This record gives sequence, C-alpha cells and structure tokens, in this order.
Amino acid sequence: MKGKLINAAKIAISLGLMAFLFTRPEMSQAGQMLLSANLWYVTVAVVVYIIAILVNVYKWQLLLRAQGIEVPFGSLASHFITGLFFANFLLPMVAGDVVRGYGLARDSEQAAESAISVLVDRMVGLASFLFAGLLALALAVALMGRDDFRWLMFIVLLANLAFAALFLALISRRLRGVLERALKLGFLSRLLPVYARLSKAIDAYRDNLPALLLAFLVALAGLVLTNLVNYCSARAVEAGIPLVYIFILNPLTPFAPLLIPSVGGLGVNQGTFVLLYSRVAGVA
Repeated sequence: MKGKLINAAKIAISLGLMAFLFTRPEMSQAGQMLLSANLWYVTVAVVVYIIAILVNVYKWQLLLRAQGIEVPFGSLASHFITGLFFANFLLPMVAGDVVRGYGLARDSEQAAESAISVLVDRMVGLASFLFAGLLALALAVALMGRDDFRWLMFIVLLANLAFAALFLALISRRLRGVLERALKLGFLSRLLPVYARLSKAIDAYRDNLPALLLAFLVALAGLVLTNLVNYCSARAVEAGIPLVYIFILNPLTPFAPLLIPSVGGLGVNQGTFVLLYSRVAGVA
C-alpha cells in the first residue's frame, strides 16, 4: 500500500510539473518555434547526440574490461540504448540501469560483474557531472563576475566533497575497516550490510584505478558533447542561451530527479531547465 501511495505521489508531481510548464504563456509559442526550427542545427544536434551515446558506451566498455570482461561494442550499445529508452520514457533513471544490466547479464552470463559495471558506470558519470559543474561555476564566479553563483557553487562543492568521501570510503581498504567498525555501533548497524555490499562490489577496481580515471575522462568528454547538443538545440529555435551558461548549468540538471520524486524525472528535468536558464542564468 505504501509503495502504491509513493508511486501515485510521483505521478502526481510529474503531471503537476508538466501541467505548470505547458500552461506557461511562453509555451503558446513553442509549437511555432519547433515548426520554424533551423534544420541544420537540428541535424548537428542529432549527430552529436548519437556520438555522445557511443562515447558513454565506450566508457561502460572500459569499466567492463577492468574486470576482465570483453563484450562487443555493438552489443553494449544495444543494451545501453534500451536502458536509455526505459529511463527516459517508461521507468525511473535507476530502472534504466537495471534494464541494461539485465540485458548484459543475460548475454554474458556474468550477472554479478554486469551489475557492478553498471553501478560503477553510474558513479563515474555522476562524479563527472559534479566535477564539471563545480569547475564551470568556479570559472563563472572568477572570470565572469557572477557573484550570484557563489551560493550554487558552495552547494556543488559540498556535493563534490560528499561524493569524494563516499568514493574513498568504498575504495580504501583501510577506511573500509574503520567504517565497518563504526557502523556496528547503535542504529548505524542498519547501514552496515548496504555499505559492505557496495564496498565489495567495487573490489575489481581497487587495483585498477587508472581504468577508473580513464573512464572519468571519457565521461567528461561525453558531457561536453551533451552540452553541444543542448547548444545546437537552443540555436535551432533561437533560444538565445549562450554556450558558456550551458557548460555551467547543464551538469547540474541530472541531479534534480534525485531530490524531487517523479516518474523518471518527467517534469522535473524540464522544470529545472526553466529555473536554471531563465532565473539563475538570467537568459531566455
């Protein structure tokens, strides 16, 4: 019963946010803008988007190779795109990872390794977004004089520090022992099984940190390509969003669904774009 109520709340939030966005006065012009979109920019956006997907597939392949698993690139691309479809249109973001992990496990017959690769792939991706967001915000404050970004930079800095602490707690054997002893105390003992499973899951990467670093750099490349997709899309409809703001704010939008319950981020992602670009960045 509780699960049904939570799902109903997520659906209500998503529908409410979408209704709010589509009833805004600016949306009356959206149809005309789409019909008059610059096809050249649309074509470039589609091509770059496909390249970005392939770059992320390569990142996943690197993480699998670090475990000694060789999977054809085409097969990985198929699983990745299937998971992407489910994450964007049918199920929450995490469920999309489950779908691609299940597909890989079925083909490779290595269920545990497949699940681990998807988990680490997600962590590397989130780390790249946090790092890129912090770097871009710092440059905006230092070079563009956007002092109004300081509060956002501080929040993203804290998120980076928290994520780095979590990563070190999972990857370091010394910290692992300390935390396991600490988690045995009082109410924290409930967290011990979860931490133990997560820490054990990335055992394969403890002695292969260069592979994680390479995957992180590839993830940054994929993010740059995604930024270019958004820029071309904005130019196609003459939205007037400077490229620099896309590099600053785009890395932050994927975290909105983690904070606001919804169905696959539906409504939340769109609302975050409106908030960041029209309010925070001060552009149309």
